[in-house]
Amino acid sequence: MPKEMEVEENGLHVENFGSLHIYSEEEHDDEQDPQVENEEDDEVEEQEPVTLGFVEKPKSPNSLLRHFFPSKAGGVPAWLDPVDLPSERSRACGICGEPLQFLLQVYAPISEKESTFHRTLFVFMCPSMACLLQDQHEQWKRQPEKPSRSVKVFRCQLCRSNPFYSSEPPRFDGTDKPSKVGAELCCWCGTWKGDKVCSSCKSARYCSEKHQIMHWRSGHKVDCQRISCQSLVSSSSNSTTSSMKILGKVAGNTLWTEFEIVSEDECVFDTEASEDNNYSTSLVCNDQMDETVNSLLESFEGSDDKKSWASFQERISKAPEQVLRYCRDSKAKPLWPMSSGRPSESDIPKCNYCHGPMHYEFQILPQLLYYFGVKNDADSLDWATIVAYTCAASCEASTGYKEEFAWVQLSSSLV
Repeated sequence: MPKEMEVEENGLHVENFGSLHIYSEEEHDDEQDPQVENEEDDEVEEQEPVTLGFVEKPKSPNSLLRHFFPSKAGGVPAWLDPVDLPSERSRACGICGEPLQFLLQVYAPISEKESTFHRTLFVFMCPSMACLLQDQHEQWKRQPEKPSRSVKVFRCQLCRSNPFYSSEPPRFDGTDKPSKVGAELCCWCGTWKGDKVCSSCKSARYCSEKHQIMHWRSGHKVDCQRISCQSLVSSSSNSTTSSMKILGKVAGNTLWTEFEIVSEDECVFDTEASEDNNYSTSLVCNDQMDETVNSLLESFEGSDDKKSWASFQERISKAPEQVLRYCRDSKAKPLWPMSSGRPSESDIPKCNYCHGPMHYEFQILPQLLYYFGVKNDADSLDWATIVAYTCAASCEASTGYKEEFAWVQLSSSLV
């Protein structure tokens, strides 16, 4: 986080992944030709400082609200810009057309630029494994072809002075509130803008026809009648309040479990002392986590993949509960679980907005699926790693949420 926003009061603080290893675009000038790639690059990530992300249960029900600038996984997103949300087309899976589900968000401001005083990266994906398999073919497509993706990354950034938040850091004393109310969200998923309204009660809002149908079948049919009856006998203001009480919280039961993401430098786990010191917010024992990770090895084919997996496992074994690896250094590379299915420099597209280069910023590990309670069935959601590439300049654009690029690596037996 930028120095101006560093806060620590009463044991609470705002954590982010951007404060440790963020470099401005000017620092990239000395880079080699981005089209030149050799085998030695695969080991570069080993030399760069990495911030690890771990999940833990939220400290309180309100600790992950948007005006606290959280990094979080599961549940609903804490939109940075609560008004100018992604469009209807952007929020849909490019393969099945259904609304994408929120996976996680990372608060990663860049202190060198005024426009990135606040900066959050959001990841969404379709929960269908069939769509993720099709996504494997789509991610290789390049202009003029238009890839239809089931995994999407969005970047949102704000200046310190903005319409939504105070220019001063949160106080964590119960008085913190956002400066402006956000867009009304879908009653079913609580994620996307509810730009469709129930024609009967005029109160429930939805992001898609599917979510309206799901809400109706799950009980809104009864609530809708109650709201309609109350609106006939109440004033407009009282009617609105009563409607909100009836609608309550997000109705959908398909969201992934909500966690806070806390960060720790990987170097902390390099010392011998840390090897015997389990992570203080451990949610499962190491034996369970090792079993989950090791089960992936059986699906890898070929000696090269197994060699890569052995190297990958050795690295993450220092902190086996990590779900995220972050490093925005221009020389950083992802830690690939397999040798097959990796993109080359030319496979990473240019920024959709400034047409400049995109660089690796973070990757999501399959351990997150364990915490979400995803079953290990044949058709269950699974991945080896999800890698996010973002605009090297973190450019400005008129749209509130700028779509970046995700590369998904699956185990060789699934492709």
